[in-house]
Amino acid sequence: MAGIGNDLVREARKRVGLTQRELAERAGTTQSAIARIETGRSTPTFDTVLRLLRLCGLDLDIMLVERDDSDMAQAEQHLRMSVQERADFNTRFVRTMVDLQRSVAEELGHAS
Repeated sequence: MAGIGNDLVREARKRVGLTQRELAERAGTTQSAIARIETGRSTPTFDTVLRLLRLCGLDLDIMLVERDDSDMAQAEQHLRMSVQERADFNTRFVRTMVDLQRSVAEELGHAS
């Protein structure tokens, strides 16, 4: 779980608003041990990552799913575009997302 395990521990702790010291107390270890895990200077086992996540009141849900090649097909389609075509596509996409965000905010009564 090197790398991703470190990130998961840091994200879980921050998500629930714990300090490194508070998580360390729950885990029966030191703040510096948690810091080493979070910065990647220590590589926790899968069981350790799972234990720390659960001490944060969270759990890890891992699933095996059928592979979907749609991302790769989309990437290949974008690679066939010129730089300008990709820039135009991204500009349209961002505008669409901004419009969608405004629409949802208006429906919720939070117009900006």
